[in-house]
Amino acid sequence: MLSKEKITRINELANLSKERELTEIEKKEQQSLRKEYMETFRKSFRKQLDAIEVVD
Repeated sequence: MLSKEKITRINELANLSKERELTEIEKKEQQSLRKEYMETFRKSFRKQLDAIEVVD
């Protein structure tokens, strides 16, 4: 799972982008954090799907 600090930073950057244009460094940081978040989400979701047992 992604740390609480990283999730907070993702949200901060999202809010900043609504107020003003992000700098190139902030854009790269945002992309990196989003990519890491999505990878973590996909792994977690895959585990949930693998744990599902179909009963007839």
